[in-house]
Amino acid sequence: MSGLLALLDDVAAIAKLAAASVDDIAAAAAKAGAKAAGVVIDDAAVTPKYVHGFEADRELPIIWRIARGSLKNKLIILLPGLLALQYFAPWAITPLLMLGGAYLCFEGAEKLVHVLAPHADEEVEEDFDTKDPAHLEEDKVAGAIKTDFILSAEIMTIALATIESPSFWLQAATLAVVGTLITVTVYGAVALIVKMDDIGLHMAANRRTAAARAFGRGLVAGMPKLMTFLSTAGTAAMLWVGGSIVLHGLEVTHLWAWPYETIHHLAEAAGHVVPAAKGFVAWAVQAAIDGVLGLGLGVVLIPLATRVIGPLWARLSPTH
Repeated sequence: MSGLLALLDDVAAIAKLAAASVDDIAAAAAKAGAKAAGVVIDDAAVTPKYVHGFEADRELPIIWRIARGSLKNKLIILLPGLLALQYFAPWAITPLLMLGGAYLCFEGAEKLVHVLAPHADEEVEEDFDTKDPAHLEEDKVAGAIKTDFILSAEIMTIALATIESPSFWLQAATLAVVGTLITVTVYGAVALIVKMDDIGLHMAANRRTAAARAFGRGLVAGMPKLMTFLSTAGTAAMLWVGGSIVLHGLEVTHLWAWPYETIHHLAEAAGHVVPAAKGFVAWAVQAAIDGVLGLGLGVVLIPLATRVIGPLWARLSPTH
């Protein structure tokens, strides 16, 4: 009997330890996910364009294919690669974050340039229109997964840099949780956004009450505004997060600490001006300055990225 009690006590201790580990993973995953929120917003804002122009019955299958590619990016390629890097060359994490931040600045700046000069996008669409739907779908999915690989690398690197535990298994579990939850959240939201107009049309045509039909019409009418908002929020998030990552990296690596420290002091001073909303004002000021500097960096990087890095990436990027 005493042996059984001792066994049960050991089992309880193991269960308590496991529960504590789960709590640690959940807490680390929540913190890492919050840090990567800017990239996640952009991911959700970018993806719907890849199903634009397809028949309604192909939209969800395309999103599912992209989501599977995203999980492969995060769990099969990036997770073991980043953990190996963390073990063998931890000094490389911050430079990688800065590289990813610079890419976000470039993407955000390029989107603004395309708003001012949209003809380049129209030419791309015309080129796609010459292909049959099957080839067009393959191209769109491949392009989406390639873009996701870069965004996923940034998300996973931010998550890894946020994890404070030295435990290899806790790091691995947290990265797996972050990667899976972010993928499910992003592509679940994208699926809902893409099908929202269909839901609205169905409600407008089939609901019995006038209020429900009006709500359906409102969904249909509101979708373009929602997509515009998501695109704007995604671009702003890219510039803010990218600029913040680069500036913080310069400070951490002691290459040039002055910009980050100066912006931090300015944000704190602005927060003291409005004591009732001190934290929000400080964050808003710092994010705004980071975004402006991120835009400046992105504009500088556009020629380099489009003429040198882009063609090289097209040759060396992973195939899916």
